[in-house]
Amino acid sequence: MVESRAAAVQELRARFAAGQTRPAEWRAAQLRGVLRMATEMEAEICDALHADLGKPKTEAHVHELSLIKSSCLFALKNLKKWMKPQKVPAKLMNFPSTARITPEPLGLVLVISAWNYPLLLSLDPVIGAIAAGNAVALKPSEGAPAMSSLLAELLPRFVDGTCIKVIEGGVKETTALLNQKWDKIFYTGNSRVGRVVMAAAAKHLTPAVLELGGKCPVVVDSNIAAKRIAAGKWGCNNGQACIAPDFIITTQAFAPKLLESLKKVLEKFYGKDPLLSADLSRVVNASHFGRLKGLMDEEMVSDIVFGGQRDEQQLKIAPTIFLDVPLDSAIMKEEIFGPLLPILTVDKIHESFGLINSMAKPLAAYLFTRDSELQNQFEGAISAGGMLFNDTSIHLTNPYLPFGGVGESGTGAYHGKFSFDAFSHRKAVMNRGFAGEARARYPPYSAPKLKILKGVLEGKLGDMIQAILGFPRGK
Repeated sequence: MVESRAAAVQELRARFAAGQTRPAEWRAAQLRGVLRMATEMEAEICDALHADLGKPKTEAHVHELSLIKSSCLFALKNLKKWMKPQKVPAKLMNFPSTARITPEPLGLVLVISAWNYPLLLSLDPVIGAIAAGNAVALKPSEGAPAMSSLLAELLPRFVDGTCIKVIEGGVKETTALLNQKWDKIFYTGNSRVGRVVMAAAAKHLTPAVLELGGKCPVVVDSNIAAKRIAAGKWGCNNGQACIAPDFIITTQAFAPKLLESLKKVLEKFYGKDPLLSADLSRVVNASHFGRLKGLMDEEMVSDIVFGGQRDEQQLKIAPTIFLDVPLDSAIMKEEIFGPLLPILTVDKIHESFGLINSMAKPLAAYLFTRDSELQNQFEGAISAGGMLFNDTSIHLTNPYLPFGGVGESGTGAYHGKFSFDAFSHRKAVMNRGFAGEARARYPPYSAPKLKILKGVLEGKLGDMIQAILGFPRGK
């Protein structure tokens, strides 16, 4: 198995070195292949997502399949424009010359995916890597075995399997892959494994994109929030999403109204017994169920104010809301990544700024308000990977916005052109003519030459003209 992985990596590098992945025609053909796969194999993909996560068909289409199709179409539409060298100004001191920035593929890239959106988080980075002209090894998450197996089966049928390979496995296999030399590593997952990936990349000075997570706050100053919070939390894989709301901050005065609105919305969405709802994803596995159960049962956590039902055999936990949990409780110290939602209260809404900034920088921060001044203050005061006012999660659907973290929530970004850039090197190119030889730049040095060179470096036109005309002569 080790030999086969090494052989796969060796073949990928050889194919890239041969220039197979560089032509625009090859890139477009692979993107069309991914698009065909997402279109023709919808039923099989939805079945795998349900097997791994109990994911409702609507969420499978809206949050995974449709976004993959959109990414492919966006890349196909813009590919030639992205590949075209960008002309930039040339300075007079370099006369005569032209200058441009030429995007070139990095080479051999490794994409390590996550289990919570196992189609989207596998193929979306791969689309960017293909568009940029790279050879790609995709390591799907073993946490979503049905999708991992399906990708290994389907992808070679729709794309060039000599340049784009799926390599399955667990921790041992991922470790072996990380020991190989790559030209870029793209990892989606938690910060603990992110540190392992970064350390492995550092051994080869390999650049890495880390799409991590964190505790995404929702500050509520308006009564328009309940449906959109619920959709972004429980309607996104039952809270198992890196940009799902992790906790709410609102005023003590507004908290009862918000809680009542959330209760009504959740009952409307999932019924009186959410564990019976087909519209609610299950927890991915027993290990994560146990972790979430531990957060719920911690002694210092106050009583549950809504929900709390759970079925360990079915791996289901109902939408569960807590009120004013201690900041030093486990549920407020780690990313929840599940259907639990604490509400914290403050006297004045601006107190939320300090509370958020006392924690690690989140992948996303949300604010519900009709106050434009408060929006401006929030945008200026809070550092986060992304920010959204008056809704949750949907900012990632805009291909003109970068999606990525900052600090503990990750490094690097992708989506749209940002995906192309993440897997490209922007090569600086200058083309200089042979006229206008500046003698002053060459030894033997002299005071007159230095005077002209200093003038050129300071942008003085007279000295530039003298340099171009070859002064000082005979020195």
